[in-house]
This record gives sequence, C-alpha cells and structure tokens, in this order.
Amino acid sequence: MYPLLFKYVLTRMDPERAHHFAFTVIRLLPSWGIGRLVHRFTRPRTDLGVNTLGLHFSSPFGVAAGFDKDGEAVLGLGQLGFGHVEVGTLTAVAQPGNPSPRLFRLVADRAVINRMGFNNHGAAAAVARLTRVRAAAGRPVLGINIGKSRVTAVEDATADYLRSAETLAALADYLVVNVSSPNTPGLRGLQELDQLAPLLTAVKRAAGATPLLVKIAPDLDDAEVARIATLAVELGLDGIIATNTTISRTGLRTDAATIAAAGAGGLSGAPLHARSLAILQLIRAVVPPEFCVISVGGVDTAAQVAERLTAGATLVQGYTAFLYRGPLWARQINRGLDRILAPAS
Repeated sequence: MYPLLFKYVLTRMDPERAHHFAFTVIRLLPSWGIGRLVHRFTRPRTDLGVNTLGLHFSSPFGVAAGFDKDGEAVLGLGQLGFGHVEVGTLTAVAQPGNPSPRLFRLVADRAVINRMGFNNHGAAAAVARLTRVRAAAGRPVLGINIGKSRVTAVEDATADYLRSAETLAALADYLVVNVSSPNTPGLRGLQELDQLAPLLTAVKRAAGATPLLVKIAPDLDDAEVARIATLAVELGLDGIIATNTTISRTGLRTDAATIAAAGAGGLSGAPLHARSLAILQLIRAVVPPEFCVISVGGVDTAAQVAERLTAGATLVQGYTAFLYRGPLWARQINRGLDRILAPAS
C-alpha cells in the first residue's frame, strides 16, 4: 500500500509537510495503546542484539539524527522496530532553521536534498521530554546529537557545545558531536584537527560517563578521515559516526534543472552508498576492534545493512529511505537481517 500512497499522495505534497504528517502519526503511536502489539510485529525474530558503548541494542539498525529533531517520537520509532533513535540535532539556542522551501525529493535517485539548518526548540526545552523517554519501559537506545547554534560565532563554538552537553549528557545513552552538517555556516571547519581536538576534549569532559561520538562528513578526503578517526581514539572517544550528508551532486539521475532548482544543501540517500561504505572501511582499518563505528548513508535494504556490518560497522543508521519505504521499513530490515544473519542450522 505504501508505494501507492507515496506515488499518488505524498509526492504531490510539499516534502516537509509530508514529513510532518508521517511524523505526527509516529509520535502518536504510543498513545493509541497498540504500541506493544506493533513492536511484536516489527522487532527482530532472532537475536540481532549488539553490545557496544556499554549498552545493549536489540537491533543493529537505528534512526539517524534529523528525523526526530526534538525527541518527540522516540517511543513510536522504537515500536516500529528501530533498535536506537538518535534525536537532534539539538542546539543550545532554539532556532527556526533556514527559510522554506528547504527539503526536496530526488525521486529518480531515491535521495533528498535538505538545508533545514538545525531547526529545533533548543536543548533546554528537550529536557522534560527526554526525561520521560528515559523512564519509559521498553524504549529504544537514546542517542542525542548536538550541534552549534547558528547565532554563535565559530570561535565561540566550544562554549556553545558545552552548554548543550551539560544540559543533555545525563539524559543520553550516548552523545554525538555533529561537526559535519553543510547547512550551518562554518560548522564543517570544526573538522580541522586544530579546532576539533580542543572541542572534543572539552565536550568529553562535560559528558562525564556518557559515551561520546563524533559525526563526520563524506566530503573529507581519505587522509582527513583517517586523521579524525585516529584523533577520536587518542582522545578516548567511544566511537565515530560516518557519514553526514554530502554537498556533491555527482552522478545523479535527476535532471539538472530539478537539481539546480533545489539549490544548496546536503544530499542524502542512495547516491551516498559507495562513499559511505568506503569511509566505513577506511575507519575500521585504523581504529581498534572494540571502537564503535556507526555507518550511515545510502542504506536502503537489509542486504545493504548486512554489507555494512560485514565491512566493520558496529551499528547502522538510516533516514532517507524511510521516506521511500514507509513505516514498516525497520521491520523489513529486521526480517531481512533475521534471514541473512541467521546461524546455519
């Protein structure tokens, strides 16, 4: 049914409006009293559990940051079968993000261009909500992704990140420093080692016992990726997330006029598959086996999730294919992994 709904209804709606419609349904799912029944239908049937970061993940597959910016649908997403939900990106200062339109589908590429700009209600506003999530029985693992407030100058970024970390770290099962979105001016410059090292050192101190990861861009060259991965290990971080969206438009099937009309922003979805996989393999080659590597970018099918796990991913995240696959996407991934990863009898 969902392919028909997508083709004849959702594609005729503004992409951001369609997202809000679907998001509202997911957010309300726990209040309908059928969440446990839904979860029995969507959860893995075999033991797909992963132990990492001092946590147990019921499935290796989770929702990447960007889908649930303020942590409003964590429980509903867990009931749909995702093993973890990474909320955010949250910033110290509430912000509306960039002007609309700011979300564009590239259907021929199973991709999306977004320039949302970290729209969220701020770290402090999320505290009460995330406190309730933490207390909920049967919840998924909760990751919290933090970024720089747009009003904050790059030279003051560390203080801005610290404000968010001090507010949210105790509520997170793991915390992520996002220095890789292309939609906040100057943010990607924080991936330079001379800026990244003191930032991560300060946030790690503020995070305390909460596992800390850093999220990087796919547009870094191989040497830069290796240097950041090595730095993360040297600083005692617990993991790395690779990758965020790309500013590249290479190799797209969508016509050039449509791409040009969409304008600037980060591209996500199927076109990132090869680069994200290559970066995963590069990172895994330079970090210890126990170091958590979360792979995200261009994942659509259970076979692709299994490919990432085989290539060394500890966990895998997705987002864009959710728009194309629909609400049973996590179930499809879990069932596929049940078959692919099942031990030979």
